[in-house]
Amino acid sequence: MKKTASLFLLLWAGIAAADVEIYGIDNSHSFANFTIRHVVSRTTGTFPDVKGKITIDRSDLSKSSVEARINVLSVNTSHAKRDEHIREKPDYLDAGKFGKMTFVSTKVEARGKDEGVITGNLTLHGVTREISFPFRVLGFGPDPWGGQRAGFEGHTAIKAADYGFGWAAEPNGPVGNEIEIALFIEGVKNSPDFKPW
Repeated sequence: MKKTASLFLLLWAGIAAADVEIYGIDNSHSFANFTIRHVVSRTTGTFPDVKGKITIDRSDLSKSSVEARINVLSVNTSHAKRDEHIREKPDYLDAGKFGKMTFVSTKVEARGKDEGVITGNLTLHGVTREISFPFRVLGFGPDPWGGQRAGFEGHTAIKAADYGFGWAAEPNGPVGNEIEIALFIEGVKNSPDFKPW
């Protein structure tokens, strides 16, 4: 009887484990885009160097988790001089001192089969704060190279002042305080290229 119970528990654990899939973020097809007010218009840019890991349970998104790192030096606003200014100035990214931003999830709330709200700690410019934002699972499927991929999208907004950016101390200055963020993430299942930071 004990052997039968033990076998059942092992089988159940194996089935439960099979529900969890791990995707390494594909750095070539993932982007963290941002939009911010500049004078009376809006400026956009992207951080194309995004790495990390997504653990997902398709049957229960609340059991999922995310770890991600963004290389601050990769900032691209399609204007080389502006990018240099953003990277190097202490009032902005100060990448020489704060070369990366990280996000580590602490909770996922499912709000349907393919969407939910993720909460976690965002570390940026030497400051760590908890943020929450909605996300969508865009789909799963094979790629042309024999692998399996998953797509994700998320949107949020943060305040520059919350992360110690100097420009935000000037309320009516040329650069706004609110930074809108759009995440477009593609993951490769069991990616051999994934390396934790």
